[in-house]
Amino acid sequence: MKSEHPDEQRYLLLDDRIIENTEKTKLILGTVKKHSSNPLFGEDKPWEVRFDNLYANIIYDDEEAIYKCWYSPFIVDNSALGMTIEERQEKYWAPKNREMALCYATSVDGIVWEKPELGLVEFEGNTANNILWRGEVRRGEEGEKVWRGPHGTGVFKDLYESDPNRRYKALLKSNILSIAYSRDGLHWAPAIACPEADSAGDTHNNALWSADLGKYVGITRQWGKTSEKHVRQVARTSSDDFENWEKTEIILEGLDTNKQLYSMPIFYHAGVYLGIVAIHDQDTDRVWAELTWSPDTRKWQRVLPGIPFISNEGNEFDYDWGCIYTAANPIFLEDEIRIFYGGSDGLHTGWRNGFLCLATLRPDGFAGYRANEEPGSIITKPVINGEQFKVSADIQEQGELVVRLLNQQSDIINESQVFTESVTDKKIIWQMKMDVDDVKDGRLQFIFRNATIYSFCAQ
Repeated sequence: MKSEHPDEQRYLLLDDRIIENTEKTKLILGTVKKHSSNPLFGEDKPWEVRFDNLYANIIYDDEEAIYKCWYSPFIVDNSALGMTIEERQEKYWAPKNREMALCYATSVDGIVWEKPELGLVEFEGNTANNILWRGEVRRGEEGEKVWRGPHGTGVFKDLYESDPNRRYKALLKSNILSIAYSRDGLHWAPAIACPEADSAGDTHNNALWSADLGKYVGITRQWGKTSEKHVRQVARTSSDDFENWEKTEIILEGLDTNKQLYSMPIFYHAGVYLGIVAIHDQDTDRVWAELTWSPDTRKWQRVLPGIPFISNEGNEFDYDWGCIYTAANPIFLEDEIRIFYGGSDGLHTGWRNGFLCLATLRPDGFAGYRANEEPGSIITKPVINGEQFKVSADIQEQGELVVRLLNQQSDIINESQVFTESVTDKKIIWQMKMDVDDVKDGRLQFIFRNATIYSFCAQ
């Protein structure tokens, strides 16, 4: 797994707070590549009746050198497996005793996955399964069994937690928005209700520890209402201790009532919070993913509204033609970023089969500024303090990049050697030697053509 230098400050150029001026450039999304092994796994167990949105949470556990995945299939539902195309054209319907559970899978390489027989939870008289949690049973209005939770469970390993019994944490809906703890990520204590959050919670709920805010932040869902329909909204809550949560606030809404925001796993990287929001098109009933960012988890910006970051591809009934819901926690490797996601081959409210899938991205390649044949320029704000600088960029054939160091009067203090090939965290070599005072409060100017710049570092 990739590790950052403790004294290094990384800046993503999608963060407009650090940019003073751009000329002849265009902000574009990075190139997401679907993995050739997709789909990684599907609904291949008797209790995996319908993955639906999967709601996966994936980490690479450095302590155990293994990938861990928590996901939430419906284990009591109607399945599309084995149905003909004609049968799948009929309207899907969910049974009254529909039940979601929390399941677990592991992988050595993130590509080939195992679903271990854990012996923890009974399903149809047998515990030889990978189910971690079924929730509590109650009786419905007509006397049928109805299971309460866990729904939309977001799991993470809290490396800041001192109590080993609370090392793994979950934010979920169990009747209402709730939390839970685990020592090992497998054996979970009963859910603790969080009524003060006052959240719908009927989505992929996610939480993280924010070191810069000094509190836990949870992302969930609320419902708004227009004169025409109910509308899904991304909501935020926070807590000092993970048990007492503030009332949720709406932080992001769709561009219109037909493009609704279904879920938004978030993560921290390079001084900003990034989110990958699921967009549910009410007209086509398909779901794709878009990129968002925030400086503080409250104010969010969609990087390029309406343009998919991870798009549906192929033909109807291909593995991710219908819906895409990204997993929580991208995995940062030295040479790529891995973004796992739940894909399905049918419409959101239709008969569909679900899968775990993988997309990859170049390091820091979420979004960047592009210049074509005509040279473009980016000048940063005077936020740069350091003795060494690095840059990450894709440079095409006959492309080039030069970096200049400017003082506050826009005088050129120094200029770098020319970059003519793609680079990742490549050290900037200056043509002249400099004192530390020359660099203090300086600004960087990137001059480039046939290239895309994603990030830079100061150390």
